[in-house]
Amino acid sequence: MPELPEVEVVRRGVAEHVVGHIVESVLVKHPRSVRRHELGGDDLAARMTGLRVESACRRGKFLWLTFDEPDLALVVHLGMSGQMLVQPGDAPLEKHAHIIAGLDGGTQLRFVDQRTFGGWALNRLVAVDGDQLPESVAHIARDPLDPHFDTDAVVARMRAKSSEIKRVLLDQAVVSGIGNIYADEALWRAGIHGERTAAALTKPALRGLLGEVRAVMSAALDAGGTSFDALYVNVNGNSGYFERSLAAYGREDRPCRRCGAPIRREKFMNRSSFSCPRCQPKPRR
Repeated sequence: MPELPEVEVVRRGVAEHVVGHIVESVLVKHPRSVRRHELGGDDLAARMTGLRVESACRRGKFLWLTFDEPDLALVVHLGMSGQMLVQPGDAPLEKHAHIIAGLDGGTQLRFVDQRTFGGWALNRLVAVDGDQLPESVAHIARDPLDPHFDTDAVVARMRAKSSEIKRVLLDQAVVSGIGNIYADEALWRAGIHGERTAAALTKPALRGLLGEVRAVMSAALDAGGTSFDALYVNVNGNSGYFERSLAAYGREDRPCRRCGAPIRREKFMNRSSFSCPRCQPKPRR
């Protein structure tokens, strides 16, 4: 699933090409893509039509648009394969284009989703810690690239957890935006095995780990995100290329870029973790 860098790349593209435009029409072609909007596709289309897009926002992995109607947001769930594409109105329609929003000027914002795990939903905006967030995003913590991210407060929350540090990194209520890829990359950079208990790590170690999270996601953002297939693309249909810079994730049996030991793959929460057996020794039981 896309993580913070990939969602931020999409947000920037939407901000550049969609913000300031008026939604002239909305066509919902697949009901699953609006299943999170309780009143259905017709209601979503009717309420969006005629609105001007004011901003494209993100917290962690969550993306939403605001309009010139106060307190209203369109929350975009990218799921595993959702794409937000900006296309000319006369461009051929993608096979899995499930929502098409026609904009003034003749362009279209298309939601393309092969696996239909994602979708659009209108939400009310609520005030949370000085920010306006959609109701469905209100419980999500700030991410490490947020200018108001409080490292010391997050370190304190992490040290209060008795679970594995990788599990804590993936907890969006503690720190948002981190998924399996960037958790493994940051842990490799910090030299910490994901099974270490969060509470057993020192404050300097946790601050350093969060610094590595910020560094690796910033580097991925500069590279346009991480693409393993054609399902993650930006609004112009282009893939990111950070995959070639990964040091741990997906590199089973390949040499560690730091010490040369073969990267190991281990099971973790119904997925895989990748780490260096030499640079990231497992905790003793």
